[in-house]
Amino acid sequence: MDFTEIYKQSGSLVSFSPGGHFILTAIEERLVIRRTDSCQIARTVLIDASPSPTNSFLQKTTVKTRISHASWSSDSEYFLAACAPKGVVHVYKLQDERWYARIDAGAEGLVKAEWSPDGRYILCFSEWGLRVTIWSLIDGRATYIQFPLHPDKGYTFRADGRYFLLAERHKSKDTLGIYDAHESYQLARHFPLPTSSLASLALSPNGHHLAVWEGALEYKIYILSLVGDIVASFSPEPDPGLGIRVVSWHPSGSFVLVGGWDDKIHILSTASWSCVHTLELSSRIPAGVNIWREPEEWLTATEGRGFLSYERLQPPYTITLTKSDHTRPHPKGGVIQLDWNRTGTLLLARFETTPTAVHIFDFPPPNATFSPRLRSVLLHARPVRQARWNPARKGSLAVCCGLPSLYTWSDEWIGENGTEEEIAECVGVPAQKFDTHDIRWAADGKGLLLLDKVTFCCAFEVEDDL
Repeated sequence: MDFTEIYKQSGSLVSFSPGGHFILTAIEERLVIRRTDSCQIARTVLIDASPSPTNSFLQKTTVKTRISHASWSSDSEYFLAACAPKGVVHVYKLQDERWYARIDAGAEGLVKAEWSPDGRYILCFSEWGLRVTIWSLIDGRATYIQFPLHPDKGYTFRADGRYFLLAERHKSKDTLGIYDAHESYQLARHFPLPTSSLASLALSPNGHHLAVWEGALEYKIYILSLVGDIVASFSPEPDPGLGIRVVSWHPSGSFVLVGGWDDKIHILSTASWSCVHTLELSSRIPAGVNIWREPEEWLTATEGRGFLSYERLQPPYTITLTKSDHTRPHPKGGVIQLDWNRTGTLLLARFETTPTAVHIFDFPPPNATFSPRLRSVLLHARPVRQARWNPARKGSLAVCCGLPSLYTWSDEWIGENGTEEEIAECVGVPAQKFDTHDIRWAADGKGLLLLDKVTFCCAFEVEDDL
């Protein structure tokens, strides 16, 4: 794996363009765009430091100019930079340096700005949950939707981008609005939700069903049709005491996985809308599971350069589980991540009870007997900060733990007998004073962004010459 030089960034605002040819970076009040193949600077933009007129009138103290949000449109043609404290969104065109648009928020303020899936609308979420303003780059018009429930986890788009689903709060009740993105976000349907205090929502990959669930104090999930009918609901027995932390649909839409603070993953089938299997965290790893452990002091031994294989342990093996106190605020425990690989045959799970471990489960294909099982466990010296599947390959995983290193796991290695085998490696980042706190794949799966607190670098797999 080859690494680039170290470059500056701020706010962890670094992203590959959807096409994979450029890297967008925010550095305080400046945007820098680099070419992915050479990391040479293709364009820089210093954003206008002036606040919105309303913000200038209401703000009694001077706010430092700093980009709070930066992102690409889906076609890589445009990019935006928002300064939420100043209530301003700046929009630029990649291939036309003269083209520029500016959005000024009113008295409602600004907490978040992001692109619609078609890359021609910008969604601006106001402070205090007052409204969402959807601005068109085509004709400059704005559409206003009142009282969004959550600016970060209370909305979604259908996979084809046609419909925008938004959780709202009207007259102290949870409701859902469905808006037609192809008709300037006109309201298509509006109905009440069965939740009393909605935590989040998740739309099935085929767009047929919507999962909504209660807040942290009640473990209950509802499955709705897009006309508002309750198809099913689920609460485990006995009551675990606290609510749901993570919900994840299988890529096929045939299953929905639910994880809470009790270290259990309930698998609900869309055929019966019942729990067909439960995966439970255990301190004992049974026989038949591949156990990979990070070697002790490997960074010192290798001086942070090159790569080294994980140590392979023989099961059964016992890991330490951190006991959480659910009577205290913000208890540590439960499922914190559920992610599928591209084909839906592997499930990545992380538990706060075992912060240094990554669990990988085998999930059977549709034509096989349904029997999910624990396949592999990766054990690390430090708590895992981030773990992400390669978006273009079926079995390639990257992990970081806040050290000058990167950890990889793959089931695509071809062994001596010609069959696929697992391989897990520790890769040192050849840089001083660089700790990997986050990782982000390029859309084609060929490159990785490694982020420290105020710097970043890129990593690319070395392709063998034929």
